[in-house]
Amino acid sequence: VQLQASGGGLVQAGGSLRLSCVASGRTFSSYVMGWFRQVPGKEREFVAGISQRGITTYYADSVRGRFTISRDNAKNTMYLQMNSLKPEDTAVYYCAASNGISRQSRDMIYWGKGTLVTVSS
Repeated sequence: VQLQASGGGLVQAGGSLRLSCVASGRTFSSYVMGWFRQVPGKEREFVAGISQRGITTYYADSVRGRFTISRDNAKNTMYLQMNSLKPEDTAVYYCAASNGISRQSRDMIYWGKGTLVTVSS
C-alpha cells in the first residue's frame, strides 16, 4: 500500500484544515489507519486512528474534541478534519496503516510522506 497525504498549509490560530490521505491498491479497507505528527527534534506522536470500517475512532488527548478522523473506503481515502487549530498543532502530519489498533508508531507498517501544517498565532 502506498499512502499520499495532502492538505497541509498555513492557517491562523482558531482556523481549520482538512488533511487527506489517499491509498493505492485494493486492500485499503483491510487496514486500521492513523495520523501521526512530528515536530523537528521530537518523536513522532500519535494524533488519531480509525478502524477498518470506521466504526471505532480514537484520539490523542491533545486533539480530542477538535479533530475528527474519518475514512471513505470506496475512495481509498482517509481524512483528518482539524478545527480550532492552535500554534502547538504545527507539525508535519503523516498518515499510516497498521494491522491492528495501536497508538504506537512502531506498529505502523506503511507510511505516507508528510504534509506540513503551520498554525500562526
